[in-house]
Amino acid sequence: MKTKSTLIMIVLFGLLFTSCSKEEEEKVEEVKIDLVNTEFPEAEQEVKETFVAIAQSIKDGDIDKLISYHAYSPKFTEFKNGEPRNGAEANEIHERNVFGSVTEVVEFNADDLKVAVYGEVANLTFHSDFQLKFGEDLVVVNDQITLLFVNTSDGWKMVHEHHSPLNQEK
Repeated sequence: MKTKSTLIMIVLFGLLFTSCSKEEEEKVEEVKIDLVNTEFPEAEQEVKETFVAIAQSIKDGDIDKLISYHAYSPKFTEFKNGEPRNGAEANEIHERNVFGSVTEVVEFNADDLKVAVYGEVANLTFHSDFQLKFGEDLVVVNDQITLLFVNTSDGWKMVHEHHSPLNQEK
């Protein structure tokens, strides 16, 4: 009797482990997505809407709102003005100093805008045509800009910014 019970238990455990293994394999197969070629139109629209909100926060002079679109952490990076990479603290100080000093947004155009979504990560690239007034001084910013976003529980947040001068056609 003991031998029969032991044999039944071994068979049951074997079936249990085999069925769990097959279920795990099926789950893994379901998750595999071609992140490079798959389109994510809803997420793309969300990223575009986030960018529009970022632009509006700048136009409104709402610096705290602008800052809220950043996911500052030790992973945050920024490149600008050909200088070495900086991090979250330097970026926030720069954003507050620059955009907090804007007295008027004359133009805020993002030409050749492109959003590429890779699941929970997206990059947004464009050529800036920003005309910002600082008192009586007009500053024109024509850069190539890349913003890297991650989809968080609070929506799409920037985790990297890259600004490079845009060569003007002669």
